[in-house]
Amino acid sequence: MIGLLWTASAEVRYFLRRYMPSNVLLDVIRTRKGLKWGVPAMLLAGPYLAVAFWCTTLIESGGPGWLHLVVLLCIWNALKMLAIGLVSVVLLTKARAREYRAQRQERSDVTLRELTRSPR
Repeated sequence: MIGLLWTASAEVRYFLRRYMPSNVLLDVIRTRKGLKWGVPAMLLAGPYLAVAFWCTTLIESGGPGWLHLVVLLCIWNALKMLAIGLVSVVLLTKARAREYRAQRQERSDVTLRELTRSPR
């Protein structure tokens, strides 16, 4: 029974990770080229929170109870978008610092080779 639950959990996680739009967007942002889109992705938190507010208004006016799940999902996705914005700034700063150090090291290696080259 536990093995079946474990497998089902893994399959659900794989499906959500692979096909849900917010997770696909997060995977794209985590790449080196996508890091620059982290801060603009934070703006997506606004529409998610607006949908959550709209759904809570519908629930209070007698809407169906399953809208609670939509509210929860929207708030969760809004938090993910806010978090990826902050994380991407840190990761982009680290990546640019690493690239700058590599360029500086390469320039110093070229200069060192030129200085140590014997004239013939």
